[in-house]
Amino acid sequence: MHLLKLTKKIAVGVSGGVDSAVAAHLLKKQGHEVVGVFMRNWDVADETGNCNVDADVNDAAHICDKIGIPFQQVDFVKAYWNEVFDDLVNDYENRLTPNPDILCNKFIKFKRFAEFATEKLGCELIATGHYARRTFPDDSSSSARLLRGVDLVKDQTFFLSQIPQEALKKTLFPLGDLLKSQVKKIAFENGLERIASKKESMGMCFIGSRRFQHFIEDYIVAKEGVFVDVDTGKTLGRHNGQHHFTVGQRCKLGGLPSRSYVARKMDNEAILAASGHRHPLFFGRIVFTSPPHWIHSKPTHLVHGHLLRCQFRFQHREPPVSCAVFANENQELTVLLNEPLRALTPGQFSVFYSRNECLGSSRIKYAGPSEYVLNLVKNSNVAMSRCAPERISIRSAG
Repeated sequence: MHLLKLTKKIAVGVSGGVDSAVAAHLLKKQGHEVVGVFMRNWDVADETGNCNVDADVNDAAHICDKIGIPFQQVDFVKAYWNEVFDDLVNDYENRLTPNPDILCNKFIKFKRFAEFATEKLGCELIATGHYARRTFPDDSSSSARLLRGVDLVKDQTFFLSQIPQEALKKTLFPLGDLLKSQVKKIAFENGLERIASKKESMGMCFIGSRRFQHFIEDYIVAKEGVFVDVDTGKTLGRHNGQHHFTVGQRCKLGGLPSRSYVARKMDNEAILAASGHRHPLFFGRIVFTSPPHWIHSKPTHLVHGHLLRCQFRFQHREPPVSCAVFANENQELTVLLNEPLRALTPGQFSVFYSRNECLGSSRIKYAGPSEYVLNLVKNSNVAMSRCAPERISIRSAG
C-alpha cells in the first residue's frame, strides 16, 4: 500500500464486511485520523420482513468500535434510486442487462460519498476496501491511473471502470497490494474474527436473500411471450417477461432433447432460444458501444484516429482478451476481439485494459454479427446489412 508522507483525515466506506474493516484498520495503524462511514443506499425489507441493511449497519458499527474510530451513517437512498436503480429498471424494460455495481461506484461511492467526506466531514481523502491500486503522480495537477490489484482473482477494477478522475485522485485502496488470504489473516489477528467469518456477499446489494426474479416483479410489469427455437422457428414454450432472462442464460424448458439457452430478446416479447451451451449464435468477435469513459485520458492512438490495441472484458471473472478498438466521429467504439466470446450482452460494460492498467469502459449497445450469422452469410450470401441484431428475423436470427 502507498504510504502517505503526512497523516491525513480519511473517510473509509465501511460496509460491514471484512475488506472495508481491514482497510480502516490499516489506515488507523498508520496513524491517520480515520472516520468510518456506512452508506445506506437501500431501505426496503425483503419478503421475510428483514432489512439486510440494518444487520450491515450493526456490523459496521461493531468494526469501528473494535478499531477505535468514530462511526456514522449517511443516507443515499434517494440518490441511489434516482441515479442507479431507476436506470436499472429502465434497462430491463428495454431488453438490456445492466451492471448496477459499476453505476453505484460511479454515482454513489465515488461521487456522493466523496463529496460528503470532503464537504461535510472535512476529510482530505476517502478509502474503500476494493482490491485495486492507483498511481500517485508527483504533480498534483496530473491524472492518476487505476491499476489492477495484486490479487488478480479478487481484482475489482472492472467495477471501478467508470470512476471519475477527480475522485480517484482523492481515493486510497489499502488492500491493493494484499491477497484475500492476507486480509482475512489481518482481521483474525486484530479482533475482527466475527466479521472475517461472515459469508461474503455476492450479487446485487439491494436484493439480499431474495431471488432476482421475485424481486424485479415488484418494479416491472410482466409482458408474456414465447420461446422460439432459432434453428427451427418452432415455439418451445412461454415466459412471463423478458426481464427475467439475460443472454446466455438457460431457459429451463422441459420436454426437450437438449438444454436451450437465451440467445436474443425480440421487440415482440419473443425470446430466441438456441440448443446447446456452445451454439454458434452465442459467440461473436465484434462489439459496438456508446462513447467511453477514459479514467486517465483518451488513449493516444484514438486521439490520432488509429486503432487502439488493448485487452477487453465484459465479465468480472473472465480473463481479458486482446482486441482492437476504433472510435467513430461520435466517439462511439467498435471493438474487434481476437477470439470469439460467448454471450456478449447489450447493457453490459466493455472494460479496457493495457497490461495492469484499467483504461476505462463503455456500455455495449449491441454485439454482432455472431459466428452463426457469419456462417449464414458465407453459405447463403445474406447481405451483411441485415445482420444487426435489431433487424434479425426469427428465420435468420443471429
